[in-house]
Amino acid sequence: MPIQDYLDIDPQIVSATAPVALETTAIAHGLPYPQNLAVAERLEAAVSTHGGVPAWCGILDGRLRVGLSRPEIERFARGADLPKVSRRDFAPLLAEKGSGATTVAGTMILAHAAGIRVFATGGLGGVHRDVAESLDISADMAELARTPVAVVCSGAKSILDLPKTVEALETLGVPVLGLWTDYFPAFQVKASGLKVDRRYDDPAVLARAIRQQGDLGFGGMVIGVPVPDAEALAADDVEAWVAQALADARRAGVVGKAITPYLLKRLVDLSGGRTLDANIALLENNAAQAAKIARALADLSAVSSGL
Repeated sequence: MPIQDYLDIDPQIVSATAPVALETTAIAHGLPYPQNLAVAERLEAAVSTHGGVPAWCGILDGRLRVGLSRPEIERFARGADLPKVSRRDFAPLLAEKGSGATTVAGTMILAHAAGIRVFATGGLGGVHRDVAESLDISADMAELARTPVAVVCSGAKSILDLPKTVEALETLGVPVLGLWTDYFPAFQVKASGLKVDRRYDDPAVLARAIRQQGDLGFGGMVIGVPVPDAEALAADDVEAWVAQALADARRAGVVGKAITPYLLKRLVDLSGGRTLDANIALLENNAAQAAKIARALADLSAVSSGL
């Protein structure tokens, strides 16, 4: 059976010309309740203001879902115990009629199944700093190589090894493009010092590259958007906080899937909330830029079809 047999798409998303996928992990695990619910509303507003239609992706009661109602979004906002869902988790969760919040990789799968080309998130998963010992590389990397969705993000999370993450993307053949930047963003830090493959200063021109990627039958793309200036953090500060958080995680014996949420929460504590403020700002900005790109893609389609 094709994945569409397990998929429910909100009619508003089906008819939308410029849908933008959003991930439920950002609600369920990225932010505390009730702040996460308020941020969800801000992301929806950012997408709508710039001509897009927000399409939350997740799994509820054994069904793949693209487009959620307000009560369903609140279920995710209150669902800190909901599992994080990537490709390997889909079949067991569906078989159990369960619910879960989709990661970047999981959201890409649902977006593609629903015909959505653009997805806005905060930061990618990637290669962890202790990869030589842990072999911990996010499933986001492999998904980007296989699933044709453009992921608008502020680079990869600062807890990761960014040079190795960029190298992994190159090895996998994933284009890393910058919107208004020459450098791969470092999550809450504007630039990592690592160059992107191409810089774009116009979402409409960038949309043409995304369309061409799809026409070629290739996989996904990374669209790096820097955190807004007002909330950008200093690289030295973030590196010091990350080093402390990693040391704390080792002492606490935190490993596996628990490591990323632990580290992100610890960074909020160490920074006095500054990393959380930056995270919210970049999420909202990325949603707005993704909507502009989705709108430009829709305009390209309209021109091609002679509308």
